[in-house]
Amino acid sequence: MRALLYQNYGNPEKVLEVAEIPTPEPQPNEVLVKVFATTINDFDWSLVTGRPYLYRLMFGFWKPKNPTPGIELAGIIVKIGSEVQLFKEGDAVFGDISDFGFGSYAEFCCINENALLKKPDFLSMEEAAAIPHAAGLALQAFEQIGGLKNGQKILINGAGGGVGYFAFQLAKKFDCKISGVDSAEKIEFLKHLGYDRLIDYKKENFTQNDEKYDIILDCKTNKPVSSYLRSLSSGGKYITIGGRIQGLLGVYLLGKIISLFSTKKLEVLALKPNKGLNEVLELIKEKKIQIQIDGPYRFEEIPRLINYFSEGKHLGKVVVKMNS
Repeated sequence: MRALLYQNYGNPEKVLEVAEIPTPEPQPNEVLVKVFATTINDFDWSLVTGRPYLYRLMFGFWKPKNPTPGIELAGIIVKIGSEVQLFKEGDAVFGDISDFGFGSYAEFCCINENALLKKPDFLSMEEAAAIPHAAGLALQAFEQIGGLKNGQKILINGAGGGVGYFAFQLAKKFDCKISGVDSAEKIEFLKHLGYDRLIDYKKENFTQNDEKYDIILDCKTNKPVSSYLRSLSSGGKYITIGGRIQGLLGVYLLGKIISLFSTKKLEVLALKPNKGLNEVLELIKEKKIQIQIDGPYRFEEIPRLINYFSEGKHLGKVVVKMNS
């Protein structure tokens, strides 16, 4: 089978190569999935570049332990292990597999059965692959930490990405007043969604405009941690779901201290892969949520797309369709 492999950390376009390797055999609790679609995530950039360096403690300090990255997929099960109970051969499945491993940048992927969900018929493979990671982050941020309520004032930093696109639609269900932050190019695209306000981050720093928000959902975490506090209303919550590791650590540590004497909260979301996706699927089925795909692109383009993703130029979820 064809797979993207890397032996050393570095620029994805230099270290990732397409190679022919044997198709894996599933362990007793695993299924072998023929991959039809996969996606690009910030996790993939970190896996391939080895940055931030803290990640190397988990994934190999000098060189990667996992030669094939990729954490999301949609496909067809072609073989099952002897102890598999949830699926059968021929089932269409999808999921964020990061709790059990990596390897979706290949024609076939062996993964624990608990990493997957059955794909509904109303979703294409590309649509299914685009959902788990981004929708999971948005849903869990709002439900577990944010506690969305009708009429709240919300800000989404990184409004044009995969998480931002889902988050806006979830918040709109509660008739919230929503502001979005992103580049000027994306703002033109986002206007049709119905944002109450859109902010070009190159022209305006949302932490310095005297606006107060009940919830800030941050996909970037690229500002001094203390600056977020002045943008929160009394009892407001700042939730980060990704960004620079020093920013995430700062939010975690300062959040612990702030919670001792303030009603404002600073939280880092720890994603539970695939949790709550049935709720999202129902909203999609009822056409209350739409999926925005950037692509689909070809398998061979993945190294370039990882850099494209890291530059923040994508609109919605970056999806790759396997050539086969």
